[in-house]
Amino acid sequence: MTFKAQLLFLATVLVFGPSGNAFAAEVEKFTIGYLEITGDPRYEEKRAYARIRVKPHDRPLAGAELAMQQSRIPGRAIKMEFTLERATAENAKGLVAQIHRMKLESGIRFFLVDTNAIVLSVIAKATADNGTVLFNISDYYDRLRGAECQPHLLHTIPSHAMLTDALTQFLVFKKWRKVLLLRGAEPDDMVYASAFIRSAKRYGIKITETHEFKHGNDPRQRDKNNVALLTSGSNADVVFIADIEGEFGRYVPYQTNPPLLVFGTEGLQATSWHWAWERHGAPQLNQRFEKHAKRRMQGPDWAAWTAAKSIIESVIRTRSTDFKKIQTYLLSDKLNLDVYKGAPASYRLWDNQLRQPILLHSHNAIIDRAPIRGFLHQTENMDTLGDDIGDKRCQFQGTK
Repeated sequence: MTFKAQLLFLATVLVFGPSGNAFAAEVEKFTIGYLEITGDPRYEEKRAYARIRVKPHDRPLAGAELAMQQSRIPGRAIKMEFTLERATAENAKGLVAQIHRMKLESGIRFFLVDTNAIVLSVIAKATADNGTVLFNISDYYDRLRGAECQPHLLHTIPSHAMLTDALTQFLVFKKWRKVLLLRGAEPDDMVYASAFIRSAKRYGIKITETHEFKHGNDPRQRDKNNVALLTSGSNADVVFIADIEGEFGRYVPYQTNPPLLVFGTEGLQATSWHWAWERHGAPQLNQRFEKHAKRRMQGPDWAAWTAAKSIIESVIRTRSTDFKKIQTYLLSDKLNLDVYKGAPASYRLWDNQLRQPILLHSHNAIIDRAPIRGFLHQTENMDTLGDDIGDKRCQFQGTK
């Protein structure tokens, strides 16, 4: 080897190290926790007659995993490697124990939590003072943003109120102001119906009648299980369906008497994400998700992706792994998160809900995006969806 070649080899070793990876020793890991309940009933495979899969029930882990993949290039620029550590438990007490363990062993302070509202509320109360931040990625219950809110609990999945406000704005825009409300008997159905009643009052929609649908073919209960009879003689413009699991809602279109447009959990629906959204980079996100998960992206998948992305974005922007600096940035007006829906997202200070556009869709097309044009707010139009600061349903306001 010539003297010149020896010098070149020595310079290469000094810069890249023996492994050939430049500055490998300087790369810092930042780990995000991901928590879920084993045997969560929300993910049970629910099928209707003839084994038809009525509603998709897929865990949103793939959304968080996709965010980790997309973090590689920006992470490399600041010599940071983002990783995801997943933990499961059978109940809330078990997940609280996992949070304490992961914080102690791995220094994890930010957690994506995929549980129902009851479990999540218990976890949030139990971890209120332990220096962590939790992200609700899959439960829509308004109480988590209201009576059961916590300063360290953030929500990337929209609330029921945000979804029903979006649908109600569309009704007002179309001048369809008279609504027949048809709901199921399940607790989730009643909660969603209550959210719509709130939205109707807020935007001046008149609910002409409210009926509970009882699933079955018993001729003695035709007044509760026959769509034509339930809607007979109605002077409403539309029928709003509150049927979370799709037990009866799919039979309502084309069966009403007189013919009525269908909204809610059937017909025109509101969601945080839909595969048919075609603008603002959405096709690329959908394609990457489908390649990774081998299925289409749904609302909770998007919420998990967004939660992870907001943490990663805060680390990159602050160029810090300090918990307080990241938390402060997350909840500041400096966060302008690109969530591929045409408007930058940020967290509301009064309830930690991610403000975001809501997509209104049929089964295979986006019909509109809320806030609907014409619905204005004194500071931020997206705050016309869900609880505004004046609603004061969350009690930690002003503590940050």
